[in-house]
Amino acid sequence: METTAPSDDALELFWAEARKVAGLTRLASVIGVGATESLTPPAWSFGDSAEMADELLGQVLAGTKTATSSARWEWEADGESLPEPGDLAIVCDGSGEPRALVRTVAVDVVPFDQVPAEHAAAEGEGDGSLESWRRDHDAYFTAALARVGRAFAPDMPVVLERFELLHPRPRRRR
Repeated sequence: METTAPSDDALELFWAEARKVAGLTRLASVIGVGATESLTPPAWSFGDSAEMADELLGQVLAGTKTATSSARWEWEADGESLPEPGDLAIVCDGSGEPRALVRTVAVDVVPFDQVPAEHAAAEGEGDGSLESWRRDHDAYFTAALARVGRAFAPDMPVVLERFELLHPRPRRRR
């Protein structure tokens, strides 16, 4: 089952709350309202199913998932610009409900076979090892790239994105 797109009303309500809680409205009172504070960020879900979206969102909310990756060729096929540090995004659950506000802190593009172990661990998936990350993402990218007429390759460009959770704040680890 694929994820559901969020309603405009749900996005606007979430954005209004998240913007306040994350302190993004304080900046506007000092320097005026800019695009970051006024435009609703893009909303999306992790993965390719409602179940995966819920699982990975849970890791973000717990503070164990602070990175993600995607095939650069998907961005190109969709005609979209790569994320940049400072970009905001709303992460939805598998039913399309907005649940988290994240901010991109770093973006790198590297060949698949040169993704560092630290990044694989920051994605918080599988057993956290680079081997597990490669196995799972080989399968994921093979399916995702087939939809845009490309084939997986060990040297294909992969977009590595690090992010921080702004709202709701992650639970403190004990």
